[in-house]
Amino acid sequence: MYKFQRLATTGLTLALAQTVFAQSSYAQIQAQAQSGQTVFGGASSMPSAQLNDEIITQGRYLSIDKLNAVKTPTPIINVPQSLSIVSAIQIENQAFTNFGDILRYTPGLSISQGEGHRDAIIIRGQQTTADFFINGVRDDVQYYRPLYNIEQVEILRGSNALLFGRGGGGGIINRVTKMPKLGEQFTGLAASVDSFGAYNVALDVNAPVSETMAVRLNGFYEGLNNHRDFVDGTRYGFNPTALFELSEQTTLDLSYEYLNDDRTVDRGVPSQNVDNGPDIPLSGFDKTFFGSPDQNFTTLEAHILRAHMQHQLSDRLRANFTAQYADYDKVYQNLYASEEVSVTNGTFSQVELDGYRDTTGRKNFILQGSLVGEFITGPIGHTVLVGAEYGDQKTENDRFDNVFASNNDDQLLINFTDPLVIPAFSFSSPARDRASDVKTVSIYAQDQIDVTEQLKVVLGARFDSFDIDVTDIRANADFKRKDEKVTPRLGLIYKPQQNVSFYGSYSETFLPRSGDQFLTLNLDSESTKPQVFKNKEIGAKWDIRPDLSLTMAVFKLDRESFTSVDPDDTSQLIVIEGSKTKGFEVQLSGQLTERWTMNAGYAYLDGTVNRVDGSGFDGNKTRQTPENMFSLWNNFQMNDKLGAGVGVTYQDSFFVREDNSVEVPAYTRVDAALFYDVSDALRVQMNVENLLDTNYYPDAHSNDNISTGKPLNARFTVRTRF
Repeated sequence: MYKFQRLATTGLTLALAQTVFAQSSYAQIQAQAQSGQTVFGGASSMPSAQLNDEIITQGRYLSIDKLNAVKTPTPIINVPQSLSIVSAIQIENQAFTNFGDILRYTPGLSISQGEGHRDAIIIRGQQTTADFFINGVRDDVQYYRPLYNIEQVEILRGSNALLFGRGGGGGIINRVTKMPKLGEQFTGLAASVDSFGAYNVALDVNAPVSETMAVRLNGFYEGLNNHRDFVDGTRYGFNPTALFELSEQTTLDLSYEYLNDDRTVDRGVPSQNVDNGPDIPLSGFDKTFFGSPDQNFTTLEAHILRAHMQHQLSDRLRANFTAQYADYDKVYQNLYASEEVSVTNGTFSQVELDGYRDTTGRKNFILQGSLVGEFITGPIGHTVLVGAEYGDQKTENDRFDNVFASNNDDQLLINFTDPLVIPAFSFSSPARDRASDVKTVSIYAQDQIDVTEQLKVVLGARFDSFDIDVTDIRANADFKRKDEKVTPRLGLIYKPQQNVSFYGSYSETFLPRSGDQFLTLNLDSESTKPQVFKNKEIGAKWDIRPDLSLTMAVFKLDRESFTSVDPDDTSQLIVIEGSKTKGFEVQLSGQLTERWTMNAGYAYLDGTVNRVDGSGFDGNKTRQTPENMFSLWNNFQMNDKLGAGVGVTYQDSFFVREDNSVEVPAYTRVDAALFYDVSDALRVQMNVENLLDTNYYPDAHSNDNISTGKPLNARFTVRTRF
């Protein structure tokens, strides 16, 4: 058996069963555990005597032991919220390399282009570049997050400021990193290469120093390449972590992460005119690079330090504290197509270019602490969470417009050639030069009340003080604003039996007018109140078997007035009075038979915008919100050594922006995989993406920046662990 890919399924409930893609049968795992062999789940292993406790921690509970997003040791079936968990095993088996890969197999979420230099996601019709967390702490800088040191990815849908503070209008994504294992010695190595020449090597080493101390080192180096002309790059990082068991009641872990990313900025293809109906992406030019091969680039250098301590005050009271400091240095610059092209008989003669250079430096210092207690008042049980958070985020941001030498302007219409012949240009004095200091103070409290064995109530609220001070150096002006907001959370859970729950919830969050990156505060918005998101949701969770689960949710998400980029003038903002997203999500995941594991998801999203000042957008569709999304992944274990996987993703058509002038067509993509265990410690696998060589457009940023999907390609991987 391929031991380090096995995941014990005994006692798994709803959420973890959604992500079990181990290449072995349930009976084989049970037999292995009962015989006392080491069982590996993701990156961890344990003797059989410890197996049940570990399964309870990782499967049944989103536990504070694992720094997970809900912050309390709550059985997942009792969480009144739609969620998905993507394990390290699923990431490895499906050869995921980025968040775009993950979200294609997660209902209700999609990826946005992010201008070719950052993660940008759409959750329930809400676009964000900042609603990312790592081990429960905010990680809001704009960059591509690697997956080399990830134990699991937790995706929580729906507004919920109580747990996360500002933002998260549609939900959040929390990455849980790999932690050292006391008393264990192992080394994991992985290497992969794909059809385009992209490659990745990764290292995972765990070593005990003493009975009460262990260290772990994760690292990777990646060469970037794909189907697009001139698009390449490199990135690498390493993450040493030390775990100290200070006493039977107290643990401390210290972590440092370094990331370096240098890649081409690719903003895809422009749209093309259509006589009747909305414009569509330019077809037939999937490889053509609409930019400067030399001047389109982004670099990132990041240093992230983290300390986390847990202390067991008593059998029913636990405290934890986290401190994180991060220093990010980010630069990106690019030329890109800024207007649709006029296509006649499949050809066009000219394309308009625009561009800019953007630099960002950010230093984040965040303190976070909480107490979790369990007690009983008469016949009623309580799980109480009380916490506080302090954040100080200092950001410096400059933007420089490009200037073409031929017309002394930032936009220029040039003759189309493939590749483009880029006219001489330079960058101007700053079009934006700002420094911001954001200080946040938050306190929150929540009580999960067990009224009876069948009925549970979740009540909570959070107070946030958000204080921003912006210096506009170019305008020689200072802007300040302080927002204080209380956001509630209410949940009801009814369990007619232990493996079935029905829930209803209401939750809110808010986003300050300075936006999720603190760049839009000015004289016009300085006195404007924050926008509020309100999420109403009902759902059901059913553990059909310990290793097979079904979840469903129906929701309505209301968003108050917000701003968006004017499609006719990207340097200007327009005001949108609000939006509504109604939807339905369903997931079926787990072990169908002894040799067949499946993960299926479907989401229906109906997003509309309210009237926009001075425009006719009323009733239009929200940006990049496919009405229907479906995904299915199957793993088949042929025998003890050979396994196969096959999956399909479908994404409905969507409009790029709120003006609904450009529509990206629907697509269906088929993926496949083969796994062969050469020995207990060595696996070879091949993952095939886009098996049917479908031509498709997976995401976009603006009406004239639309990504083209990869054609048929394969990734070959070798993994070993000893």
